[in-house]
Parts: sequence; structure tokens; C-alpha cells
Amino acid sequence: MNSADMPVPAGFVPLDTMGGFIGANGPLYLRHEGPLVQLGFRVEARHTNPLGICHGGMMATFCDMLLPLSAHRKSAEIGHRFLPTISLQVDYLAASPLGAWVQGEAEVLRHTRSLVFMQGLVTADDTPVARVSGIFKISTAKLPRR
Repeated sequence: MNSADMPVPAGFVPLDTMGGFIGANGPLYLRHEGPLVQLGFRVEARHTNPLGICHGGMMATFCDMLLPLSAHRKSAEIGHRFLPTISLQVDYLAASPLGAWVQGEAEVLRHTRSLVFMQGLVTADDTPVARVSGIFKISTAKLPRR
């Protein structure tokens, strides 16, 4: 079975990325049930490096989506405002092989009127693969709901 044809875990639905960079690199899936917000994707061949594991750039891209998308859903004060990245720190803990289900959860540590500070953990088939933290600017621009 092709990794793109493998099922996603229950409760995850395709995230409408509205095209662009993420549309070309997805698909990404969202599970939002009460306070639980998770983002995930299946590692496909196009996401891998020459060794057949998820490329670090794809993992960084995923992390850069995980944090703001979680903030949108976890903080009514932030809402769906555009959150440009100021700083993103990714610690790579283990490899994510072709076909693995990668998912992450994040939390808002603190926010001011203009900044959001966040952290998260990403797993691949239940193995921790990345730890991420970031700082995002709270802009005045509103995003359409996704």
C-alpha cells in the first residue's frame, strides 16, 4: 500500500490550507475535540530525504503550522488572527520513517497584546520525534476559519 493511501487515525479531518505552500506540501489533518487540538500528516515519499525519512524541512514546516493553528483554537483572545513567526526552535529527537503517522500537540505558554509564546511535542507512530517552541507576532489581520 502506498503511504498516501494509508488511513489517518479516527477523528482527524483534512485541514483546508487554501492552497499555497502548505497546500503543495500537505495534506495536513486536524483533530479538535474540546480542549484537544492535534495536527497530523502521513509521511509520503515526497516528504522524505535520500534516506527515506521525513526531511527536516518538512518537519520544521509542520511545526510552524502546529503552533499557530493550536493557538487559534485554544485562545479566544488570539482567535483567528494571522500569527507570523518571529522565532521557531525545533529539536529533532528521532527519525520519522516513510509511512509513519506524524502528529503534534501544542500549548500557549503566555501571550501579550502583541506576542504569543508556545511549545509543542511531535510524535511519529507514538515515538517523540520533535520538540518545538516558538514566538509569534499577533497581527491585526484576520484569517478565514479553517
